[in-house]
Amino acid sequence: MLKRLRIKFIAVIMSIVTVLFIVIFGLVLHFTMQNMERESEQMMRTMAFRPPADASMHKPDITPDNIRLPFFTVNISHDGEITASGGDYFDLTDTEMLEKLVDTVNASKKETGILPDYGLRYMKNYRGRMRSIVFADISSEKAMIKGLIRNMVIIGLIGYAVFFLISLLLAKWVTKPVEKTWNEQKQFIADASHELKTPLTVIMTNAEMMSDKSYSESARDGFTKNILSTSQRMRGLVESLLELARLDNNRTQIKCETVDLSKLINDSILPFEPLFYENDMELSSDIDNDIKVSGDRDKLRQVVNILLDNALKYSDPADKVTVKLKRHSSECILSVAGLGTPLTKEERENIFKRFYRVDQARNDGQSYGLGLSIADSIIKEHNGKIWAESENGYNIFYVSLTM
Repeated sequence: MLKRLRIKFIAVIMSIVTVLFIVIFGLVLHFTMQNMERESEQMMRTMAFRPPADASMHKPDITPDNIRLPFFTVNISHDGEITASGGDYFDLTDTEMLEKLVDTVNASKKETGILPDYGLRYMKNYRGRMRSIVFADISSEKAMIKGLIRNMVIIGLIGYAVFFLISLLLAKWVTKPVEKTWNEQKQFIADASHELKTPLTVIMTNAEMMSDKSYSESARDGFTKNILSTSQRMRGLVESLLELARLDNNRTQIKCETVDLSKLINDSILPFEPLFYENDMELSSDIDNDIKVSGDRDKLRQVVNILLDNALKYSDPADKVTVKLKRHSSECILSVAGLGTPLTKEERENIFKRFYRVDQARNDGQSYGLGLSIADSIIKEHNGKIWAESENGYNIFYVSLTM
């Protein structure tokens, strides 16, 4: 899929480049030819309307300075006599050729035009009973246009190669987020399948042993309890997966309301105090009063519960867990700190990924590595930020929200 996406992206880019090259080179060629034709006609007009040479006054036929093309003029008297004058570039003694040129021009109704068979441009001029036709050689124009086309082809090929390389790099850069999402989705499906496979295996094994008559009644009761507890764990996993799916698809709308975050955190701490006490752990809090934010009360409570549950599972009982909520300018910062094995930089970056567990050895089977991922999705929905830091042996989780 990614390969097809990159090919389509490159095809679109190269199609746009092709259209741009055609338009730009076409306009350059058109305006160049137009300018050359206009300059040629201006020079021919200068020759056509210049005063004729006066032999009686011994005035030579002087060519104006702005005439840069080889030219000659054919004069046709009222009785059809043809005379020619001009530069030394043409052989004006070939009367038969001059007559063919005049006949060809007379057959055309246009005042100016091109004779492609002869490589000449002509312009008719009438002065009383005397007619004249100015011819200019266009071989230099053709050579210039040919050179221009050749240069444009070379520039186009080089530009094509450069843009193709650029489009290859851009295709990789543009599809990188898609590739990352695609790989994460595949990893998510693989991890979810693995996590579901284990409890299913336990349930099936216990169910098979329950059907074996050789086991005692008390043993069968134990199998029933195992099935029930494993089913409850599986239910928690499935609910977490569904919650992540809803967050990813934005199917659960945020119920925006003004939430007293100070009160919400204090209320969330109360149910956890007995749990901490049972585990010989101390839970302390330092909450600023009257901190209010806009958001979904239930989802924000879920984030607090996830952070407290995480601290309960992974903090060292030798020291207390501290929950703080402080004002910082237009933001408020919630922090949950507990003593524990310091998180490495890589672990701090990956800890909010799905199914990521820092210490597999300490996994008691109750954690699937989804809680912090859910918290991360919820905070992002609230346009906030969640991150982890390690300071002096303490792992601290921070949540920043706009007040």
